[in-house]
Amino acid sequence: MKNVPMWCLLGMVAIASTAGSQTPPSSDATAKAIAALENQWLQSQKTNNPDLVAPLLADKFVSTDNSGKVTNKAQSLAEMKTRKYASAEYEDVQVTVFGDTAIATGGYRGKGTEAGNPFDEHQRWTDTWVKMPNGKWQCVATQSSDIKQ
Repeated sequence: MKNVPMWCLLGMVAIASTAGSQTPPSSDATAKAIAALENQWLQSQKTNNPDLVAPLLADKFVSTDNSGKVTNKAQSLAEMKTRKYASAEYEDVQVTVFGDTAIATGGYRGKGTEAGNPFDEHQRWTDTWVKMPNGKWQCVATQSSDIKQ
């Protein structure tokens, strides 16, 4: 490093130290963000408003329900519109972050009607969230299973 001015060396050290200090958001902050998105999904059920969940679902979203039926985003939203909730609650929501992917799990209890038929459900669900290139988190897959009493 002979003949390099001191101010140049100090500038290089400053640049290197700031580059290393720009860390991505903690997995704790990401887990809280995903939990908030799950809460928005719950609010869509509580208020019978599927429009609240629509922006949370990726274009290639896939849902596997408790009977094994698989639906895409459009089909899932159409089915949501046939459901009218009298009550909906989540329990034991947990979020685990893996870089740009997060897995949320929890329990769900819901009552209401679907296409005029009553339902009373107790299920366990798993949602897979991915941070999209635009920086937005979206759910790419969900799966639910009945909890047998």
